[in-house]
Amino acid sequence: MMPIALMAALLLAGPALAEGMLPYEDPSRVANGEAIYGTHCAACHGAALEGAPDWRAPGPDGLMPAPPHDASGHTWHHADALLVDIVTRGTEAVVGGDYRSGMIGFGEVLRKDEILDVLAFIKSTWPEEIVEIHNDVNRRAAIFRD
Repeated sequence: MMPIALMAALLLAGPALAEGMLPYEDPSRVANGEAIYGTHCAACHGAALEGAPDWRAPGPDGLMPAPPHDASGHTWHHADALLVDIVTRGTEAVVGGDYRSGMIGFGEVLRKDEILDVLAFIKSTWPEEIVEIHNDVNRRAAIFRD
């Protein structure tokens, strides 16, 4: 059972908490993210966010291919903080273990606001139903933050 004080804080936080960190409703940030995505992400994740073919199985090189970022993928299953961490440090660094991926960390290439803009662009393309689910993922993740 959730403590009443925590429940009240979540309710008072309202939409800002639900929406998370991504400025997906800000047209200028989304446009900036789209441009950055085209330069740094589209070669692997696809111009239409469709991902690589057979993205769920390792390729001949043993690396996991780039997943789609559209509604068919799993990006929206993850809270904003995790998505930012993956883009910043790279998938292997975040997942650990024997997981192998070609996804580099962009923390030395892009500023945090640019990473947020790319993720905002991606989120802006999702259908409303997926956006609502992702907002709920963020809401649930916020309960466990410090």
